[in-house]
Amino acid sequence: MNSIIKTAVIVMTFAILAACGGKGNEKAATTTKKESERVKVQTLESTRIAKTLELSATLEGYETMNVSPSITGHIEHIYVEVGSRVQKGTMLVRMDQTQLNTTRINLASTKTEFERVQALKVSGSVSEQVYDQTKAGYDQLVESERFQNENTFVKAQFAGVISAKNYEDGEMYTGAPILTLTQISRLKAIINIPETYFPLVKQGMKVEVRSDIYPDKVFPATIEIVYPTIDATSHTFQAKLNIPNASEKIRPGMYVRTSLSVGEVDAIVVPYQSVLKLTGSNDRYVFVADGEGDAASGTARRVAVTLGQRFDDKIEIIPVEHDAIKAGDRLVTSGQARLVDGDKLEIVEN
Repeated sequence: MNSIIKTAVIVMTFAILAACGGKGNEKAATTTKKESERVKVQTLESTRIAKTLELSATLEGYETMNVSPSITGHIEHIYVEVGSRVQKGTMLVRMDQTQLNTTRINLASTKTEFERVQALKVSGSVSEQVYDQTKAGYDQLVESERFQNENTFVKAQFAGVISAKNYEDGEMYTGAPILTLTQISRLKAIINIPETYFPLVKQGMKVEVRSDIYPDKVFPATIEIVYPTIDATSHTFQAKLNIPNASEKIRPGMYVRTSLSVGEVDAIVVPYQSVLKLTGSNDRYVFVADGEGDAASGTARRVAVTLGQRFDDKIEIIPVEHDAIKAGDRLVTSGQARLVDGDKLEIVEN
């Protein structure tokens, strides 16, 4: 009797263990198998829009001159201070004149010798070789005197304002700029434009510049240079703006917003809420439902985009990778916040 009871207990134990194992396997299978995410989609269409590019930039002086003489020595005198307004040709700095004076003495002596040799050459009393050597020595000293004079008495190359001063009278010049001269009556700015618009941006196009400091003021500008290459990392190209600033209201270093009208273009415009933002950065992305044949299913594909022009509750998107998204694709417009790349999708009716 005891053996029968023991046998029954053993059989029941194995049965319980088997049942528990089966339930564990079923649970594991249920855990690893993810159900399709239910989403709504919208088929993308190319839209014709009047395109205005809104781009930010930092203003710079149209010309900037670092006063850095090409000779060493003490600074005898600086004629200006920070904020001084100067005209082209204004004396800015006088350097130590020892080298210049020595060169001028040698030049005077060599000039006398050259004039003597020149007279002898006319009469045929000196060889061509001696004449050529004397003339070469004289010409070299003339050029040296000109160079040292320009770097001893340093003048402004354009009208502007002294924006930095790094030395005082009597200090030893060590190579860092003595002064910085900045033009503020005319400014420039470099804007970075998405490569999509490269065929549309031309030299001479008009640009509107705005500053938050003067919210009701528009400063007209012109595209002066369109740089010929595309940056492979950012997929943008640069354009240089020429900004007249006779009123001097805006200054180098200011942050500004620019508006450039490039006419009508084909663009992809999507509901604003369909665009997601990566946490901790300013990167934007959307999800597209890939897959052909079955309109009720698909696979989520994440596409990095940049934002373009805003139209009420819609916004233009530009794929970071060319042709990563295009007309005819199915954009996920509802349920996208739950998705990760590669998720299976169940597409429901709007």
